[in-house]
Amino acid sequence: MKVFAISDPHLSFDETKPMNIFGSVWDNHWDDITADWEKKVADEDIVLIAGDISWAMHLEDAKRDLETIGRLKGIKVLIRGNHDYWWSSYKKIKEILPENTYCLQNNALKFGKYVICGTRGWSVPELGVTPEENDLKLYEREKLRLEMSLKEAKKLQEEGDVLIGMMHFPPFNSRYLSSYYTDLFKEYGADAVVYGHLHGNASRTVLTYEKQGIKYYLTSCDKLGNELQQIF
Repeated sequence: MKVFAISDPHLSFDETKPMNIFGSVWDNHWDDITADWEKKVADEDIVLIAGDISWAMHLEDAKRDLETIGRLKGIKVLIRGNHDYWWSSYKKIKEILPENTYCLQNNALKFGKYVICGTRGWSVPELGVTPEENDLKLYEREKLRLEMSLKEAKKLQEEGDVLIGMMHFPPFNSRYLSSYYTDLFKEYGADAVVYGHLHGNASRTVLTYEKQGIKYYLTSCDKLGNELQQIF
């Protein structure tokens, strides 16, 4: 069993939201992703999709995008991104998810020796910058949600298991300083964390960053050249 990750596909099979207005890397980007997926992924493998899955505004409108993902090989695990406005209650999403497709929302999942948990997250304050009151509120709320998910993961985890965290927002600021999120991942013994949200050349980023013994993977599809990143 292998574990792959990618994020931010921004699917829009029932919408008219072309992504190539953001550059040529988005030309037929889903075709490129699926071609790479078919080459790499076996039925027993896991693919983590770290948010910004569909442009749909309502759950019913996201069905075609979710079904398209569901037809691909492997076990798919989804987490909410800031553009996933269609993401409603956990119960309603579970009801329409295709076979072998799962979502994270204040819970954790286990497949083989891999335990997966996480939350959407929010922008981590920059050094010397006072965050807006609403941003601080969301940052702190997502801390609580991450800890809830990590506690659920610990209930599932057995000796020898691998703990993987998922977020949509980066778990640190642009200087990779510690945050509520990185401190929690360290406290609960995460082995790796995947995240997305960052796009384009304007984002000063590295694809893999190690902090406190944990490997963090940026998996935005345009940053990866529309190829899946193997995590384990």
